[in-house]
Amino acid sequence: MNTPFPLKGIAAKIGIFLLIALLSSCNALKRVGEDELLLTKNTILVDGEKVLDEDIKSLIVQEPNTRVLGYPLRLNLYNLAKKDPDSTFQAWLDKKPRREEKLANFLSQKQVDALGESFLVKGYSEWLKKIGEAPVVVDTSRARKTLQRLNSYYGSKGYFNNSTTFEIVEEKRKQRAALDFLVTLGKPYYIDSLSQDIASPAIDSLYHLNRENSFIKEKKQFDLSDFNQERQRLTELFRNSGVYNFQESSITYDILRDTTEVRDDQQMNVELNIENLRRRSDTAITTSEYRVFTFDKINIYADYEFGDEAEAMQSREFENYTIYYKDKLRYKPKALTDAIFFEKDSLYRDIDRLRTYRQVTNLNTFKYPNIQILEDSTQTKLISNIFLTARKKYSLGLNLDITHSNIQRLGIGFSSSLITRNVFGGAETLSLSARGTFGLLSDTNLPEDFFSEVGADINLSFPRIWFPLLNTKRIIPTFMLPKTNISAGTSFQKNIGLDKQTLNTILGYSWTPDSFRKNTIELLNILYVRNVNFDRFFNVYGSSYNQLNNIASADIYTSDPLLTDFYEPTSLPDDPRLTIPSGTTDFTEAILDGTISSSTDDFIEVSRIEERRDRLTENNLIFSSNYTFTKNNKIGINDNSFYQFRLNLESAGNLLSGLSYLFPFNQSDNGNLQVFGVSYSQYVKTEFDFIKHWDLSRSNVLAFRSFFGVAVPYGNSESVPFVRSYFAGGSNDNRAWFPYSLGPGSSSDINDFNEANLKLAFNLEYRFPILGNIKGALFADAGNIWNVWDNVDDPAKTFSGFDSLADIALGTGFGLRYDFTYFVFRVDTGFKTYNPAEVQSKRWFRDYNFSNAVIQIGINYPF
Repeated sequence: MNTPFPLKGIAAKIGIFLLIALLSSCNALKRVGEDELLLTKNTILVDGEKVLDEDIKSLIVQEPNTRVLGYPLRLNLYNLAKKDPDSTFQAWLDKKPRREEKLANFLSQKQVDALGESFLVKGYSEWLKKIGEAPVVVDTSRARKTLQRLNSYYGSKGYFNNSTTFEIVEEKRKQRAALDFLVTLGKPYYIDSLSQDIASPAIDSLYHLNRENSFIKEKKQFDLSDFNQERQRLTELFRNSGVYNFQESSITYDILRDTTEVRDDQQMNVELNIENLRRRSDTAITTSEYRVFTFDKINIYADYEFGDEAEAMQSREFENYTIYYKDKLRYKPKALTDAIFFEKDSLYRDIDRLRTYRQVTNLNTFKYPNIQILEDSTQTKLISNIFLTARKKYSLGLNLDITHSNIQRLGIGFSSSLITRNVFGGAETLSLSARGTFGLLSDTNLPEDFFSEVGADINLSFPRIWFPLLNTKRIIPTFMLPKTNISAGTSFQKNIGLDKQTLNTILGYSWTPDSFRKNTIELLNILYVRNVNFDRFFNVYGSSYNQLNNIASADIYTSDPLLTDFYEPTSLPDDPRLTIPSGTTDFTEAILDGTISSSTDDFIEVSRIEERRDRLTENNLIFSSNYTFTKNNKIGINDNSFYQFRLNLESAGNLLSGLSYLFPFNQSDNGNLQVFGVSYSQYVKTEFDFIKHWDLSRSNVLAFRSFFGVAVPYGNSESVPFVRSYFAGGSNDNRAWFPYSLGPGSSSDINDFNEANLKLAFNLEYRFPILGNIKGALFADAGNIWNVWDNVDDPAKTFSGFDSLADIALGTGFGLRYDFTYFVFRVDTGFKTYNPAEVQSKRWFRDYNFSNAVIQIGINYPF
């Protein structure tokens, strides 16, 4: 959402001046004792080299006060609080004789006491202390704890003889000091030999078959992390090789050093110990050899509820699975067994258990499953019991939204959805939804000031790839969570633009090989867009009307008696205005067909306006197919060092173009092929989107995004449909410009909705904490849009090569964000730093001030 209101320059400058004055008046040493030193910096030096690794720096116990862009904001907020607000208030009461008595007579003694506990007296200081940060003074005991951590860390890396110390480095500024932690590593220890002592023959055999992948190798420097990784590797290996009950605690290591001879080669011997399985009972602990297990029986309990007994349920055998159910089996057996990755007579594998959890959850029909693994009576085989508890067959959702934008003064949106699960017995999900938005328009040239938009959608999803006559399981196995989606939707607008009516139908597939990769194919995406009130073009696109009307206002046209009917009667002769739509249409036709003489510049300008009108008012029929691949390496929600990549390929019109050779298609006046009276679009489109985040330490993050997209029309089209084109500006793009107001190229934002078919965008943002859930950001956004390989011939708008890169706009600014845990509310202020729409000599910093700043409001981070 974007709110177009500039900041008032004078008020903003006064506010900044007062803020600077307040902050500069704070004394950072106000709460630091005379014999104390304020900690300003920590440095770790290893053999004289400064350490930059954040993981190592995190071992420091005592950190200096946090800073916001170099300023100790929280420390100074803490110092603003009164040290003892109770005594300060009492001193104020005692300052004048009988002040407390008079105040008690006027209020009451109880209210005077309450005043002393109030926010203005005591609560304000407590609040400042809470959001602030007490001064961090040098504490030698905590520095020694840091030395212990550093000693242990480098010891874990093989430097057993390392030594540590610290120095207090006082600064020239009063009562300030830095801490230098000095580490001398010494010689590292290496692994000389490896041996094993494995109690269970089955484990011993598995180990030796897979020992080449070990993290622990001879002649390698000792590293404790290698031992931890090797313990994890072996546990995963055994539990994925039939040893279902293997315990990681069975693995230990003995690190030995030969003391029978004097050696100075820092060598050590490592022995791997894997004990037998330990079982604890109420009276004793027993041990037994680990064994490799296979499945003898797999039971699936459909519609299970806690307390159900298998004896009271009916059962059915299907492909070596036993399915238990009540009364009637409501699911197709294959839909259940395809979600289970355990197989009869196969080895137990932890990965199969995990995949079963994921696939059952992906069905959207059952709650999280409960998987039970038991040994049979012979204790040589396994029995798996999989309990599936059904989710509610029907789910109803209702939503209410209130919206506001630069074209909507106020909008109220309603939406509802009905979800039906297991529609055909194969865990299919049917979703029906309806939505409507109604409200008042902002400034408009339309005869009415209200708007409405209603729509409905239907979506049917299958938990498998549905493709006739093709077995896709070999290409896309079930563990990749395959899904087929068939959807259709429609929407109707009133008093929104040209009042579009849309119809959309999609047949798509998706699959996820792992948690980091996802593939999506829309085999068929049909979109039909019909503009109902295309005669409103010049009402809606006011800038295009002003361009045309400025041309028509020339004396050469207004003085022609044959053109008088083109203008509003009351506007002549002082302020000639073309009537809409008859006057604008007649004037354009008269210029283009030569009915009236015009200059070459006027002819070209009118021709470009008419091309834009034709393009934005024409109905669109898009038959497209697209493929999207996304990849990321984000481990969890708190991972701030990751990348994300998205590739999108799209092609439209080729299917219809091929059919045109088999069946006769109608043609439009300009020779384009038509389906149902509409010229279909034909183009190819590709997009690359790359995002990278770096964790700089202490919740400081540097985020980068790059985007490239191009859509090339050909064949049956000379331009890309508006709904498939690109725009620049907005809260998630270049924040120094409003949406659709930047570009194309070096052209001014003369159009109401500037768009083109080529886009470049680069964003860099530094994010940092301020106070609690309040975060800050500094950003730089660069990019633009251009026309390329289409019917636009304006040199200022077209991309002609590397020289056009000089038209890349640059916006910089700052932002505030509040983290509500489930979402982030943000306000960004952008400044036009380099504006390609200006003349060359005025492109840099011309509008770099608060009066021309742009406020962007958004939800969640832009990238």
